[in-house]
Amino acid sequence: MATKHVISPAARTLAIIMGGGAGTRLFPLTMDRAKPAVPIGGKYRLVDIPISNCLNSGIRGIYVLTQFNSTSLHRHINASYKFDDFSPSFVEILAAQQTTDGATWYQGTADAVRQNLRTFLESPHDYFIILSGDQLYRMDYRDIIQQHISSGAELTIACIPVNREAAKSFGIMDTDSTQRIIRFSEKPSDSDVLDSLRMKPQLLTGLYGQEQEDLYLASMGIYVFNRQVLADCLDNDSPDFGKHIIPSIIGNRNVEAYIFRGYWEDIGTIRSFFDANLNLCDPHPQYSFYAPGAPIYTQSRFLPASVVEDTMVSRAMISDGCQIHCSRLERCVLGIRSFINQGSTLRNTIVMGADYYESDKGGTPEGMVPIGIGRGCVIEDAIIDKNARIGDGVIITPHDKDANSEGPGYYIRDGIVVIPKNAVIPPGTRI
Repeated sequence: MATKHVISPAARTLAIIMGGGAGTRLFPLTMDRAKPAVPIGGKYRLVDIPISNCLNSGIRGIYVLTQFNSTSLHRHINASYKFDDFSPSFVEILAAQQTTDGATWYQGTADAVRQNLRTFLESPHDYFIILSGDQLYRMDYRDIIQQHISSGAELTIACIPVNREAAKSFGIMDTDSTQRIIRFSEKPSDSDVLDSLRMKPQLLTGLYGQEQEDLYLASMGIYVFNRQVLADCLDNDSPDFGKHIIPSIIGNRNVEAYIFRGYWEDIGTIRSFFDANLNLCDPHPQYSFYAPGAPIYTQSRFLPASVVEDTMVSRAMISDGCQIHCSRLERCVLGIRSFINQGSTLRNTIVMGADYYESDKGGTPEGMVPIGIGRGCVIEDAIIDKNARIGDGVIITPHDKDANSEGPGYYIRDGIVVIPKNAVIPPGTRI
């Protein structure tokens, strides 16, 4: 008798990654790129996180929905994720487009999925997992899919416990003892409402072995839908999942909470981006790009090993192809092709590096500052975006300045100085 081939739940799941937002709170890092294309961890992009989580979870069909400043995101995905002709695996981009059904930009997360629903339903997948392209976390999606199936849920929402203050910035779920969601409140601030949404004692005891006060279930923006349920939920004009679709179906459908207890960070602001990067340098980082058997994938560039000459390094991540000469690095993340010249000191700084070596382009243009950090610079609490040219003797610090301000060649956001991509800071400048 022939053995019946059983298809795993992950193989029956299609992933949809939202990459279309303008990312205004991450400006100026999103001045020329989509938010999921923002570099992180020296050599990766934010979109590598959900794509790698999918691949490591056995999900091999992945769509990325794009809209704003999407050129670099398209280039990165096309260069990074290539599969052979003998497997059904794919990472495919679906850009906002005009069709006979409509000619508008994506109006929200639900509208973005709605505009591409016909494409999604052409596949035979039974489940759809909707993900964000700008979060830092590691999750095996097989766990949430398995809970979704075993609980008989029609929609499962990944949630994470947060404290009372953080709850005011999230969509908060209230569940019964079986983790079925019975109520949803978007960014509650009223004390009485917050009190009523506190996690139930029996749920806290099951998670932590004891009751803990003032914890709330916050939506992570990760959803698992049954195929027909997604189609039914989008049979309207509601633009957003969190604000419109989910509140409207709670009580009418079986909506379950999947409680995630690992590290998760929504990279939504300059401060959260800055802190998440520098945390990677700490002795016991909350997130690591290395996990046995579950790598984070990205573009292979085949760069040479970095050269570090007579430099004091304290808690730094140094990517491939860097050259660092007689400098001092204290809690820094250096991206690919970073150049740090003699006598410079960098503290609490992210240097994103460069897209190319100037020697490959015929050298530094006459009269132009070279790409990288010049001689005798002092930089602290800063983000230096790609291809920036920092002249000799430049001092960059946000101290004694407004937390949100700007000037020639720089922006200060959340108390962090950001030097935008391709900026030129003349020698001797003090920021």
